[in-house]
Amino acid sequence: MKITGYRTLSTRHAWNRSIGDVNGHIRHAVTEIPIVIVETDAGIEGVGIGSHADLDRLFPALLGEDPRAVTALFDRMTAQVFKSGHAGATYGGLATLDAALWDIKAKAAGEPLWRLLGARDRFVPGYASGLDIALDDDELAAFYATFAERGYVAGKLKGGLDFEADLRRLGILADAFRGNTSTPGLMIDANESWQVKQAVRYVAALEEHVDLLWVEEPLRRWDAAGHARLSNAVRSAIATGENLTGVDQFRGLFDAGAPDIVQAGAIWGVSHFVRLSFAAAARDLPVSVVGYNANPAVAAAAAAVPNHLTTEVQDVRFAPGLIVDQEFIDGGIVLGDEPGAGIAVDEAAIVAASAGEGWESTAGPHMRPDRAGLRLLLDGIER
Repeated sequence: MKITGYRTLSTRHAWNRSIGDVNGHIRHAVTEIPIVIVETDAGIEGVGIGSHADLDRLFPALLGEDPRAVTALFDRMTAQVFKSGHAGATYGGLATLDAALWDIKAKAAGEPLWRLLGARDRFVPGYASGLDIALDDDELAAFYATFAERGYVAGKLKGGLDFEADLRRLGILADAFRGNTSTPGLMIDANESWQVKQAVRYVAALEEHVDLLWVEEPLRRWDAAGHARLSNAVRSAIATGENLTGVDQFRGLFDAGAPDIVQAGAIWGVSHFVRLSFAAAARDLPVSVVGYNANPAVAAAAAAVPNHLTTEVQDVRFAPGLIVDQEFIDGGIVLGDEPGAGIAVDEAAIVAASAGEGWESTAGPHMRPDRAGLRLLLDGIER
């Protein structure tokens, strides 16, 4: 079997709510969902979801190769961009091609990807995440109630600006899950908005009232020493790593003993997650997938590694034209039996849903505010 080409598609996911974090938010949010389909001379096609970045630069490493050599082809793609490097957006394109190759490999074997990767159980534990900083209290309660109805027992709040609001809103999350458990799992995500001492004061104050499972991305992603200092100063686990593009970028964090929970962005794909998981396992650290809906193939890898903790679930729907053989029930993700990653593409449905405006704004959570990390906040207002 040989790789002969690829084609790209895009669909749009309407969140039907505002989404965002401490860095900004988008009302009536619509996200572009890039799809890559890798073609072979055997007629088997692989589907990857995630990014279209630098595909033309990466694909020569795959053309004419046997797609089942996924691990070697992952390294071949990183070598293809050796001089400019694989970091940042390029890693997204690489990971999407990688996910498509894993899909082909499992389809060729006639097995679901989770089984091919060695998983024993099709269930992947998960937690709810509303990207919820712009939701009012009633909207917040309604969102987490829908996940509680599906058996979820934990949720993550976007916060970090207003202590009193965060404390109140964490209480709303806890109330939503109390029908399923007497001790709901609560996390808070500050999206790299604090300095070390800001984080210590804020988290320590929260811990007087709330038993947090973890604090996510409290500091800049590269601040290994700062994360280690913070972890030693608070009870909560410190979770970080979702924005690091390559296992090599975790070296400083690991050397400093910085992360308590090692996070992998789902958009960085299957091979990244598997390799990172084993690097973390060698240090007795758990791993967690962030932004799961961006790449549903990664759930198969989460089921297969020995140290997966829980996966962030941001929605229970996929974009038009994407049919995914998974269910969001029983407090997690239940993987199906379709060969491959379980992703089917209905191109007609994508075309039919393509009318309207996409997410064109350059503001919102993907642009860091000028004063991030420099704010003097006393009551939720910059002073």
